[in-house]
Amino acid sequence: MIQPERIQRLNDEWPRDGDYVLYWMQASQRAEWNHALEHAIAEANRRSLPVVVLFGLTDAYPEANLRHYAFLLEGLREAQAALRQRGIRLVVRHCSGGKKDSRSLFLRHNYRNRSSLQPEKRLPESFSVVVEMAADAALLVADRGYTRIQKQWRQHVARHAPCPVVQVESDVVVPVETASDKEEYAAATIRPRLHRQLKTFLVPLAETPVKRDSLGLKLDGFDISDVDAALAKLDVDRSVPRQSFYLGGTAQAKARLDRFIADKLDAYAGNRGDPSLGIESHLSPYLHFGQISPLYIALCIRDARGKHQEARDAFLEELIVRRELSVNFVHYSPRYDRFRCLPAWAQATLAKHKKDEREYAYSRKRLEACRTHDPYWNAAMREMVATGKMHNYMRMYWGKKILEWSRSPETAFRTALALNNKWFLDGRDPNSFAGVAWCFGKHDRPWGERDIFGTVRYMNAAGLKRKFDMDTYVRRVERLAAGG
Repeated sequence: MIQPERIQRLNDEWPRDGDYVLYWMQASQRAEWNHALEHAIAEANRRSLPVVVLFGLTDAYPEANLRHYAFLLEGLREAQAALRQRGIRLVVRHCSGGKKDSRSLFLRHNYRNRSSLQPEKRLPESFSVVVEMAADAALLVADRGYTRIQKQWRQHVARHAPCPVVQVESDVVVPVETASDKEEYAAATIRPRLHRQLKTFLVPLAETPVKRDSLGLKLDGFDISDVDAALAKLDVDRSVPRQSFYLGGTAQAKARLDRFIADKLDAYAGNRGDPSLGIESHLSPYLHFGQISPLYIALCIRDARGKHQEARDAFLEELIVRRELSVNFVHYSPRYDRFRCLPAWAQATLAKHKKDEREYAYSRKRLEACRTHDPYWNAAMREMVATGKMHNYMRMYWGKKILEWSRSPETAFRTALALNNKWFLDGRDPNSFAGVAWCFGKHDRPWGERDIFGTVRYMNAAGLKRKFDMDTYVRRVERLAAGG
């Protein structure tokens, strides 16, 4: 049931005996529809061993804050309980020294743009908890991540683990390298590649019965049964408050999916771009934290009875083609979080218009305070601050205006990405990196030339008013911000 293309060996350690098979959960934070978990169970059954799941909780995952940690812990608590029902122990280990180690790795390898880890004199605690538990494992199974730090973590653990390490891809429908062996130019180029693979990969994943449970193993862990108490023990960035609009966890995600299919799917094809209507699934935070499987979502949409084919196709286009184009971008572009990730034509045209006069110019602080002349942009920013999410069409408008109101396109790119990663629950995600870059020309084509934008696509408030009932959108956001 798990296609071999999803499985990749990360080191050359010889097979060996152990007390358990260890699944290091990081990107796929769920107890169901998880290829990495099912592979770990199958391998444990083959060896007549139990499975242990490990989650390493570091205090300072780059750019994460209280809002993100609360959502993560809500989901992780549910995953722990669900795994217990399957006879599997989920151990959460708190990396108390992880703040310094994670930040130093982020600074060293992100801002200096090094593509791989160098040997360290001392193993950072972020990784040492994994290597420590791998000492008693016959096999270490990791799920797959695509961002720089996710790759670095896995490379580092694979280098130091004393047992074989395999990586299993579970957060895309089509494995990234199976879909394409290079960075794709646009949705039009990756779409046929993905569609050719759907017959193979758009298939259900069965749960594997657990032959030996791990619930009786004596393994110390960090208590997450009370999320508030757990958060109080973490030394995390508390500058961004928790939000109450989205509760973390697989059950919450599946409930939102069910409501979307029942109440909104048929309207999705024609109305998904209208921010005043709210025809959204609200699944992106859950996808970002791996709390729901994109494969599960795709099959539910594909098999939804009594729903228009056009609507189902439109949603699957966003979920598979657009989302996996973003994964392709982050995986193959080492500069996905920098201005230089943009296509040459976009960089050239923005450079040509870099000194164009700006009618309005706003600092990051003023933007973050929702204090511009534009009520629609202010509403979009307010929605982000209040809820941790924003309507997708407004995200595009939001990014375009930051480009228009910043002193340079490079400054605008940094501002948009920083605000995106700080406030959005689904920030720091391939979709977010690609979405910000799209506002500056990535995965797009040249349009008519104008001031500031050059030939990069332009959006304005008049267009919003002409297409949508923007006053309704503004009022809806005001209610959300007021807690209504």
